Amino acid sequence: MNLRYLASRLAQGLLVLWIAFSLSFFLLYWLPGDPVITMLGAGGELQSFDPAEVARLRAEFHLDQPLIVQYLFALGNLVRLDFGTSIQAGTPVTEAIAAALPSTLALAALALGLALIIGTVIAVTATLTRRPWLRDTLAALPGLGVALPTFWVGLMLLQVFSFRIPLFPAVGTGTPAAIVLPAVTLAIPLSAIIAQVLFRSLQNAWIQPFVTTYTASGYTRLRLLLRQALPVALLPTLTMGGVLFGQALAGSVVVENVFSRQGLGRLAQTAVTGQDIPLVQGIVLFAAAVFVLVNLITDLTYPLLDPRLRAARRKLESTSGNTLAEASDRADGSAGASPAGSTAVTAAAGSTATATGIEGARA
Repeated sequence: MNLRYLASRLAQGLLVLWIAFSLSFFLLYWLPGDPVITMLGAGGELQSFDPAEVARLRAEFHLDQPLIVQYLFALGNLVRLDFGTSIQAGTPVTEAIAAALPSTLALAALALGLALIIGTVIAVTATLTRRPWLRDTLAALPGLGVALPTFWVGLMLLQVFSFRIPLFPAVGTGTPAAIVLPAVTLAIPLSAIIAQVLFRSLQNAWIQPFVTTYTASGYTRLRLLLRQALPVALLPTLTMGGVLFGQALAGSVVVENVFSRQGLGRLAQTAVTGQDIPLVQGIVLFAAAVFVLVNLITDLTYPLLDPRLRAARRKLESTSGNTLAEASDRADGSAGASPAGSTAVTAAAGSTATATGIEGARA
């Protein structure tokens, strides 16, 4: 992975963070209501409080300044990694996020693990089965899983496994059993995406020439799929890691509210309702940063998992090195006779730069 490509991806990540920050700032500003009045609990009636106290609070949170001044002030704080103070709680935004983060991370990690298991089982079974009706049924399940609303799935699971069959608690975060239903609710749409992508990848891998070669060598269908086709088919699923993790964080907003579970999603819902601009911006930026970081890690590790990309990179580097060496030798041989040596070196440098750009694009 060359430095130019890495710098480009980092610049793209910073651009994503800036866009997320700007959109969240202006959208929250245009919401009806007054965050100070909401914080004081006046129900929207300004005359219920001392105007001097209201003015002091607005000045404290810079809400008395013009919009552009508020934006530039918040942007300057962001550059210094200062997310400000929550209007509702009066505590630093970083502390509020840090307190709610462990619960949400545990929920998202468990949901992703379950989704990977469920999606892989569905895709592998649909690929291995020789019964067309079973394959078609399993192939249709991902579409159904994506179409089902998350809040409806959570309510159905609550109705069955908490009220009718009291196996799991309906609300709370105090016991390990309390995370089961929220994790299953969040895992269903994620597993549907994984199953759909993996099934199509396995279908494409199953028609490759290496399958015929290994089948002629005596490999069974199960052994061939698990040892040869599945590792190749998992690569497209890996590229969706950032999207799936981002969807898990977004889905936690709904799931944590359905199950009255404390976490980052419930904190975001409370912050939006109370127009807690610094807290909402902190949560949005955190989610965007996680999304950018996961995608960057995925791009960096993808060549390590795909030997074809490694081989292409080595061949490209070898070709570039030989081209530059030959051009330098020709330049040394013709030095003093004509400007061809300088032209050759320049052309070789341009070829190397082009090869580097191609390598970055492929990576």
